Amino acid sequence: MKITGRNKLAGKVVNIVTGMVTCEVEIETKGGDRVVGVVTKGSVEEMDIKVGDEITALVKATSVMFIK
Repeated sequence: MKITGRNKLAGKVVNIVTGMVTCEVEIETKGGDRVVGVVTKGSVEEMDIKVGDEITALVKATSVMFIK
């Protein structure tokens, strides 16, 4: 997969807070920084994102998306 976004932060999922419609997904980078993004519950389920997974946060303006 190629993507034009340059603000990519690879890390491990350390926490997921699941709501009715959205989920907060928190990752920790190798440097110890933490990033939290809010995505739809459907996206988390479709991508099968779980605590312990290695994923990448793609930051664009005020949005955070994840690539697995």
